[in-house]
Amino acid sequence: MKRSRVHVVLNDDLVFDVVDSGPLGGEPVVLLHGFPQTASSWAHVSAHLHQRGYRTFAMNQRGYTPYASPRGRFAYRMSALVRDTIELLNEIGAPEVHLVGHDWGAAVAWSTAARHPERVRTLTAVSVPHRAAFVQSMFTGDQALRSFYMCPFQVPWLPEMLIRRYTGLLVRALSSTGMQSAQIERVHDEIVQTGALTGALNWYRAMMLANPLEVMRKVPVPTTHVWGAKDTALSHQGAGLTERYVTGDYRFVTLPDATHWIPDQNADELARIIHERASTNQIAPAIPGT
Repeated sequence: MKRSRVHVVLNDDLVFDVVDSGPLGGEPVVLLHGFPQTASSWAHVSAHLHQRGYRTFAMNQRGYTPYASPRGRFAYRMSALVRDTIELLNEIGAPEVHLVGHDWGAAVAWSTAARHPERVRTLTAVSVPHRAAFVQSMFTGDQALRSFYMCPFQVPWLPEMLIRRYTGLLVRALSSTGMQSAQIERVHDEIVQTGALTGALNWYRAMMLANPLEVMRKVPVPTTHVWGAKDTALSHQGAGLTERYVTGDYRFVTLPDATHWIPDQNADELARIIHERASTNQIAPAIPGT
């Protein structure tokens, strides 16, 4: 695996760490992680994609890397997160990519595909539905109850202080979602110990800054939505409503034994799903090898 640093310079001079790996001439797949993980959560999926000939770019997103962790929730608006993704595409010289996102990374991927469909050949959104479907599911099922944990995250500083002081809180919370012990240890090492927790929580604190018209924007690109039937955080209602907000070719895949942590725990199956979507919508020119 090749590891490199790609410098993505935005208006505020943020620099993002990106794991660039796989065949240099392979079709580019951009992988966006969720909370509370980093680009390392894509390691197994990337390995399977490399075997199928793809080149992968897994970015540590805003708030998760030392040189791209601005202060305050306003810096974590969805428009800024989407811009980060587009700047990555510009930096690697890819006119378009196969875009894959999990959890919060899926939310960014949905918005990127809706705002910049010319840059996204295919979209694979894992666990998290289209943002409008998610909002609608808050009023049509039990999603509001499942998402109650987001409320205390809105309080500045207190959640991260409690998590750092009482590490058992995080262990119990993540274990209850089906996250395995090795994954939890990685979260502690990569998020809690490094000081990235505040930046990660700022994504939640910026949720209410979303433009309602942008949330409702439909996605015109070929899309696959993947949902685990044992996901404790996301309901079937949101997954089922997502089709309404995709105008391109759409597929919905349910993994009956999967939890929320599909990239870690169902890597081979997810890589196959990504390949099935990408192989029917191939990118003609490969990006330049570096």
